[in-house]
Amino acid sequence: MNEEKLITRAAKGDASAFNELLGMHEKKMYAVCLRMCANTEDAQDCLQEAMLRIFRSISSFKGQSTFSTWVYRVTMNTCLDELRKKKNKQSTSLDGLLETGWSPANEDDTPERHAIAGEKREAIRSAIAELPEDMRSAIVLRDVQGFSYDEISSILGINVGTIKSRISRGREKLREKIRRKPELFDNGNV
Repeated sequence: MNEEKLITRAAKGDASAFNELLGMHEKKMYAVCLRMCANTEDAQDCLQEAMLRIFRSISSFKGQSTFSTWVYRVTMNTCLDELRKKKNKQSTSLDGLLETGWSPANEDDTPERHAIAGEKREAIRSAIAELPEDMRSAIVLRDVQGFSYDEISSILGINVGTIKSRISRGREKLREKIRRKPELFDNGNV
């Protein structure tokens, strides 16, 4: 069934149409939540809250943007609301990886290399989480999710020039933070 018909049915209270409609966007919504919140529990909470907000307001969707843009705008706003309430950081440990069943795929993929890669990912996640909210949302949507500048502009309701400026400043702040960890990032070359 096409998206427009699903939106119409969902706006009239059809739960199966709503589930089918959000099923098409759930993975990307969760990815946005995870990058913005930096931990799985908060990301799952934000995803659920975003879905509730979409369910409650789907009848107000007027088609002025694509449905996916509207969905990601609601998701991003939900994450920003949550971040304003509390600040959390995720940590990754080698013990945690081993407990979840990780094991080296080949002899070059040692626990040490895997731990360093995990530390790098955590350092980047942490650096992104420390960015001001306006820069973080632009960086996540552009560099993590791959949205175009125009799509980000629609999602955040900000002009493209401002988006580009926030991304540029955000990337520079990330480079500065990463340069402070030369042990992880080959003497700060980013």
